[in-house]
Amino acid sequence: MKYAGRLAVAAIAGVLSLAACGTDDNAGGGSSAAPQGDGSLKGTINAAGSSAQANAIAEWKKSFQSSNPGVSINYQPSGSGAGVQSFIQGTVAFAGSDSALDDTKGEPTQADARCKTGKAINLPMVTGPVAVVYNLPGVDGLQLSPKTIGGIFNSKITKWDDAAIKADNPNAKLPSTAIQAFHRSDESGTSANFTKFLKATAEWPYEPAKAWPAEAQGQGAKGSDQIAASVKGTEGAISYVELSFAENSQLQKAKVANGSGEFVELTPESASKTIEAAEIKGTGNDLKLSIDYATKAAGAYPIVLVTYEITCEKGLSADDSKLVKSFLTYTASDAGQQALTGLGYAPLPASLVSKVRTAVEAIS
Repeated sequence: MKYAGRLAVAAIAGVLSLAACGTDDNAGGGSSAAPQGDGSLKGTINAAGSSAQANAIAEWKKSFQSSNPGVSINYQPSGSGAGVQSFIQGTVAFAGSDSALDDTKGEPTQADARCKTGKAINLPMVTGPVAVVYNLPGVDGLQLSPKTIGGIFNSKITKWDDAAIKADNPNAKLPSTAIQAFHRSDESGTSANFTKFLKATAEWPYEPAKAWPAEAQGQGAKGSDQIAASVKGTEGAISYVELSFAENSQLQKAKVANGSGEFVELTPESASKTIEAAEIKGTGNDLKLSIDYATKAAGAYPIVLVTYEITCEKGLSADDSKLVKSFLTYTASDAGQQALTGLGYAPLPASLVSKVRTAVEAIS
């Protein structure tokens, strides 16, 4: 049965006091300040995928391993596409992906086959707003409409003083510097979400995909960290990267117009307003979401992604099942979600995180 309706998003203060649900003896409960551990858990969790959530995983790993010293968490931020393939091949217990398993590529069927005795499930765990970052000394508070962003990344707008950029920024002094547009060179859920946004709002001629369309040209860089470094080191550069990487690298972030034409600054709060429109499209404990990138909600920043942890509802080995369930119980807990707020992420909405906790409880 499909979950119907919209996800109600609590105010940030409310989100930070999410109710406890579906806890595990060896992982943080809904209201605990840190993951609980009695020292009995032992083993290694191998996982791979999204670099967008690398900073979140690092924080969670530190806290979880502190309370469970017998557990080692080995997460490789290889990119969403590589992570999904590693999961399908059975080399990791869960994959991090910035887009759900792709029906058009047959990924759900392949992932189900890997799970053997159960189904693969998409568990939203990290809300990662995507920043449009740029390096243009002397130009602060840049404003960009979706159509202008699409023109830049499709190599149609090549100078910073182009008429389209001037129209978005009537009071700015824009240089004639050449635009250096960077995109992800690896298959990336960030690219998938960014191109979904462009397709929905910007007359983008290509189909959304994890792989950047070759026809759009531009310069490639692998992983979120290299994108951030490329923009920071290149005057005239522009790219898209998760808020946490933008803030860690102290990059300038553009205000982006939403569906009502309002230019909105990116904050966890403005991004959460777009998640309000997300609908659950999966069935049962599969929590695949559909995001409205053209939202007209006041104050809503429109480019957001949700990172999923993709694992088997049933079908992992007994050891992997116990470890993954314990770790994901912690990441979905109050403590796990609160740990994200200082890292450039937004906590999951209260109504969604309760469903995530129920789904994690079903892992066996």
